[in-house]
Amino acid sequence: MLPDFELCCSEFEKNGIGNFNREIYDKMNIYAEFLVGYNRNVNLTAITEPHDILIKHFVDSAAVLNFVDIPENSSLIDVGTGAGFPSVPIKLFRNDIKLTLLDSLDKRITFLKLLCEKLGIEAEFIHGRAEDIADLPEYREKFDFSCARAVANLAVLSEYCLPFVKVGGKFFSLKGPNEQIESAENAINVLGGCCDQVNDYSIDGDQRRIVQVNKISQTPSKYPRNSAQIKKKPL
Repeated sequence: MLPDFELCCSEFEKNGIGNFNREIYDKMNIYAEFLVGYNRNVNLTAITEPHDILIKHFVDSAAVLNFVDIPENSSLIDVGTGAGFPSVPIKLFRNDIKLTLLDSLDKRITFLKLLCEKLGIEAEFIHGRAEDIADLPEYREKFDFSCARAVANLAVLSEYCLPFVKVGGKFFSLKGPNEQIESAENAINVLGGCCDQVNDYSIDGDQRRIVQVNKISQTPSKYPRNSAQIKKKPL
C-alpha cells in the first residue's frame, strides 16, 4: 500500500523525523491499508493515494515530535480524532505515551478500536462530544497534553481542548499557515491558557503551523459551552 521502505525512510529523514524503522513502516502499512478499505463504507478521509497518505497523514502527524516536547509516559487526548491523526502515528513513534482517542461519531470509534488492535497499541476510546466529556470529573484537567488537527479556528478548538489539560500541561494544534493566532488570544486567556510558541515549517512544499498553548490556570467551570454557543459567539 505505502511506497517502499526506502522511499518512506527518505521522506521522514528529510523532514527531520528520526527513529523511523521497519517495525513502524510495517504498522503504518497496515494502518494505510485498513484506512483505505474501511473508508469505502465509513467516511474517514479524502486522502487515499499511497504517497498522499504517507505525507499528509503520517509525516504530517509525526512532525509534531520535532516541535512539541512530550516527556516520557505523558498522557495525551486527541480531541475529534477522526481517523486517528495526529495521535496514532505519534504513538507509533512514542509507545510510552498514554493515549486517549475522543470522537463524537461512534463509527469512527469502532474503526479506531479495530485499528489499534491490528497495530498492537493500547489506547482509551471515548465516544462523545468534547463539550460533554470535558465536564466529567474523570476527564476534566486530567491530561498532560491535548491535541487537535481540525479546520475549526483556534479560539473554538481551544474551548474544546483546554478544559482537558491539567495546569502545567499543554494543548497543541496542527493548523494551516494562515491561522490568525491574535484572534484566539482572548479565548486562550479566558480558558486558562497562554500561547507558548508557534512553529512554521513545510512538508513536501506545503506550509504548516503548529500552535502550542500552555495551561497556566484552571479553566472556569462554565467552559466549554455547548457547540451552538461556541459557534455562535466564539470567545
